Amino acid sequence: MSSSHGRRRIESEAVGTGFQIAPMIDVVFVIMLFFMVMANSVKVEHELKTVLPGPPSGMVVDTSEELRIEIADDGAVLMNDEEYDSASDTTLPALTASLIRLKKDADFRNERVVVTLQTEEQARYERIIQVMNALAAAKIAFVTFTIGSEGF
Repeated sequence: MSSSHGRRRIESEAVGTGFQIAPMIDVVFVIMLFFMVMANSVKVEHELKTVLPGPPSGMVVDTSEELRIEIADDGAVLMNDEEYDSASDTTLPALTASLIRLKKDADFRNERVVVTLQTEEQARYERIIQVMNALAAAKIAFVTFTIGSEGF
């Protein structure tokens, strides 16, 4: 009796060792059903309407009217390498008139005037203020400053 009992155990193990395809087909169908249902809920990305910081869309910014005003140690004032007024003239009438004309011309073209004020290290502060007064008379607001003898 003991020998037949051992034989049945071997036969039962041999039956369960085969590859079962039916559960695999069930799993594949469930996965396929999941993806078919989820395919309808996928949202298509659209282009985002973003506004970047910068000048208003109606204003055209062109820095082609970039001026360089140099102030030398002796008080000489040069705009784009051309000397204006004498070193002793405190009101700078030629420089002021030229700046006003350039500003009006740039306003007519809807551009802005950008000025770089370059001074020598030993230039007098009084002369720098006189040039800044000429810029203020021309209503030029975009001014940057550099110190040194890069352009001389």
